[in-house]
Amino acid sequence: MNKNYKIGFFGMGVMGFPMVSNVIKKSGCEVYGYDIVPEKMKAFGEIGGHPIENPDEIYKTCNVIMQMLPTHETIKNSVRQAIKFGKPGNIIIDCSSAAPNIIKELYEEAKEAGISLLDSPVSGGNPMAKAGTLAIMTGGDEETFEEVKFILECMGNPVYTGGPGSGDTTKLVNNTIGGAYLAAIAEGYAFAAKAGIDLKTTFEATRCGFAGGPLYENKVPMIIRKDYTPGARIAVHRKDILNAKQYAHSLGIDLPVTDVTLRIMDWDKDHGYIDEDQTAMVKYFEDKMNVDVGKKED
Repeated sequence: MNKNYKIGFFGMGVMGFPMVSNVIKKSGCEVYGYDIVPEKMKAFGEIGGHPIENPDEIYKTCNVIMQMLPTHETIKNSVRQAIKFGKPGNIIIDCSSAAPNIIKELYEEAKEAGISLLDSPVSGGNPMAKAGTLAIMTGGDEETFEEVKFILECMGNPVYTGGPGSGDTTKLVNNTIGGAYLAAIAEGYAFAAKAGIDLKTTFEATRCGFAGGPLYENKVPMIIRKDYTPGARIAVHRKDILNAKQYAHSLGIDLPVTDVTLRIMDWDKDHGYIDEDQTAMVKYFEDKMNVDVGKKED
């Protein structure tokens, strides 16, 4: 473990803040950070981080740059700033979800500057980010992965997936499967509500069967109590679905089940639910089945 690293962290949102919290607590490294939201910067300082108002200073002084950013534009801009202001030997860890072709392009740009780039997207939502048990899929140079593995382990369970772009490709596989599963859960509980059976009993009766699992345990109780507080927003998941569709097109293949997931998410977007939790996918089925699913807790 190299405790001489200075880590810079960008993007302290629903996922990023608990992730960087675990890095501060467990890595033994000094962690510097920037976010456009002042409240996030204040909270970051309160947990032992070093908030820096000028992000360029982080790129200049830190030898490991981590980022958890929402869009391709912000991802590309941050990586290119890290290349511009950084030094040969530095390492960039992109924990965001990016299209594989974009990360491959950025990898080559970083390599030319003597800087290593790992695509290291995560899965598990806010609860697993807080617990430090995220699934972490990392592509890039294996030697670099081994060098910073101890940092990734602060946040969860890192697995080396192969060359540049493979981490993001693995994440797309994960999220096409997860999206279809979420759609099936939402449909199933709308079906249960329409049939008039008790949703809590349905959950207890099915949670230990084939339908059960970590996602089921996390999302079904939220559907039952009509809790759409974002642990993972539909908007972010939809971005990954679009990336998967684009990449599949480049491979000359169709993703028919993913098409259905996207149609549901598009409906949520059109009806103003895009920034709510993935559990709000149930609203599509409420509309189509003319049924009310769940009950808000007092």
